[in-house]
Amino acid sequence: MRDGAIGEVTWVRAREAHPGPHAAWFWDTRLTGGGAIIDLGCHCIEIIRNFVGKQNRPVEVMCQADTLVHPIEAEDNAVALIRFASGAIGQFEVSWTFRGGMDLRDEVAGTHGTIWLNHFLRTGFEMFTAAPRDGYVAEKAETSAGWLFPVGDEVAELGYVDMFTDMFDALEAGRAPRETFHDGVVVNAVMDAAYRSARSRQWEAVTVPGWHGEDTPHLHVEPERFEGQLVVKRELLPDGRAKLILRHPESGDFSEREL
Repeated sequence: MRDGAIGEVTWVRAREAHPGPHAAWFWDTRLTGGGAIIDLGCHCIEIIRNFVGKQNRPVEVMCQADTLVHPIEAEDNAVALIRFASGAIGQFEVSWTFRGGMDLRDEVAGTHGTIWLNHFLRTGFEMFTAAPRDGYVAEKAETSAGWLFPVGDEVAELGYVDMFTDMFDALEAGRAPRETFHDGVVVNAVMDAAYRSARSRQWEAVTVPGWHGEDTPHLHVEPERFEGQLVVKRELLPDGRAKLILRHPESGDFSEREL
């Protein structure tokens, strides 16, 4: 993406869902301040920011959140759209009611390509057990027998150690870590806007205290031209010829041309 392989990023979707936290305190909004958005949305927002660019200021959020299954005060499901200064759209989906393990998916669309990361129940660990035992067998696995697709241990395999060692390495090397305190401020500002939007059912502005850097300019792609007309789309036909969808810059009329 940084090398321009997919062009300018226009849309990012991040989904994180599982059956809910393990610890009792995690369900108590008096202690946590929220539900699935606080728990999982923070991950999705930062994944989105890494793809659209961290200097790309989040402008506003539209969010739908609800408590659908669990008898709790916090939201157990939420979907949100984040509009960035460049015009790119981020979309996150979070849930504490997904059954079957951990659902992790990231999709990135750009002007010249697409990246699709599908870790749905395939997080690098696969196991089968027929052991005559009950209870918790593996991380995020909902059954105690059969094929299981647990995620890695949250302390070691899921990046927490990498994040902290990067912070220490950055301190010694005199550079900024990959994730900074300001990144946390931005993520929290987006989550705050999401909660406001869930209540108002309207787009809510994102207010980031001490925003670092200038705003990213709105995305503009200079269109290709053919014989004085704007090329809306170029596609390859089965016989190898090219087909152009053209728009006349003055009349606004659309036409087709095969080459």
